[in-house]
Amino acid sequence: MNIIPTKIPEVLIIEPRVFGDERGFFMETWNQQAFADHDLHMNFVQDNHSRSAHGILRGLHYQIENPQGKLVRVTSGTVYDVAVDIRRSSPTFGQWVGVELSADNHRMFWVPEGFAHGFYVMSESADFQYKCTSLYAPEHERCIRWDAPDLAIDWPLVNDEAPRLSAKDAEAGNLADAEVFQ
Repeated sequence: MNIIPTKIPEVLIIEPRVFGDERGFFMETWNQQAFADHDLHMNFVQDNHSRSAHGILRGLHYQIENPQGKLVRVTSGTVYDVAVDIRRSSPTFGQWVGVELSADNHRMFWVPEGFAHGFYVMSESADFQYKCTSLYAPEHERCIRWDAPDLAIDWPLVNDEAPRLSAKDAEAGNLADAEVFQ
């Protein structure tokens, strides 16, 4: 597998080895030893799968207690995936990294604990799968606006149309007003 560093050192793009022929393809998406060989030690406790329609934006979500590291990938369609550093003591606090994930490019994205996370569906629909390092704890879930001016995320909105949001995401505040990690 190929590990691609980003401008935020803890956030990684991971390209698995894909073996394909006229029958299709095979790839290994998780192998604890292979990740450990790259000094990536992760203990996953929950797997999630969501399907979203074109123009849906989910995020930016995080858990202030029981924070979740997430290894994310797309198995159908295309999304733009974003990780935002919300660790106040970090030199990259408030910075973000975005990457296109698709069923065709097979890329995975490592979003460590201490980051807010969200994605925008660019294709007709997308199946999004991710492994988490902590269990979902809705009482600790927090959200930051997808278009918070203090983040200035450059979302690749299709036809410059505003994304469709959940009520929770539509009511989220800016980073300056968010409960963040120290």
